[in-house]
Amino acid sequence: MSHLRPSAVKKKMSSHQPLIDFENVTIVRNGRTALDNVSLTIGATENVAILGPNGCGKSTLVKAITGDLRPFAGKGAVKVAGKSRWNLFELRQILGIVSNELQTLCSKDATALDLVISGFFGSYGVLEPYDVTADHRAQALQKLEFLDAAHLATRPTNELSSGEGRRVLIARALINNPKALLLDEPTTSLDLKSAHHLVQTLRKVAASGTHIALVTHHVEEIFPEIRRVILLKEGKVFKDGPTESVMTAENISDLFGANIQLERTCGVFRARLEANP
Repeated sequence: MSHLRPSAVKKKMSSHQPLIDFENVTIVRNGRTALDNVSLTIGATENVAILGPNGCGKSTLVKAITGDLRPFAGKGAVKVAGKSRWNLFELRQILGIVSNELQTLCSKDATALDLVISGFFGSYGVLEPYDVTADHRAQALQKLEFLDAAHLATRPTNELSSGEGRRVLIARALINNPKALLLDEPTTSLDLKSAHHLVQTLRKVAASGTHIALVTHHVEEIFPEIRRVILLKEGKVFKDGPTESVMTAENISDLFGANIQLERTCGVFRARLEANP
């Protein structure tokens, strides 16, 4: 299949058209309601965080966006850029995906550069069947350079640290110049320094004009450019609104079912668990 030019697809999407639209979506997994009548809309020009504890339905929500899961018995609709079904090559030029699950699928024998190039073709680092051009390689190297990861280009992916591997995956997701990135728990398995570095990388991506939809259970990942936060609890939207009004100690305590003190310094949130009186 030939590579589609990003501009050819992006012209089909208006900035007034929602990037992601859930309408009364219910999804059942293994007999359990993972999403319960969820309705939410994420605009094409928003930076958004979806925050919630483990088991609240975040992974199910991501899989619904990517089309890996469908609403239960036709209950509700999920649309990306106004469409419920996408050609995957076109979808990658609207929404880039970065997840831990994706990282496990990627070939461990590929170099970082080859893994980024594989984003053009939707493979996971295996390039032999495809017509890789000098332009593909130049664009891939440019994405790595943008993320301060050009020095990783010739490194086998199985020799990268978790933080380095995550940056390479972000470069792969950016290779088709998508309107937005959807990131599912991006700092999982990262130490404090690597997690901080990754959040700074996401801020750089957001500043470049690529919008961010961040799915997480870490309040520390919610960086200043994220102006809207959606709290997900027990498969339902618990709170949704501007970051300043949603990210309160009361809301976060209710969300996680614990006594949590929340601080914000220089735009960065910190949560502290306190013993119940």
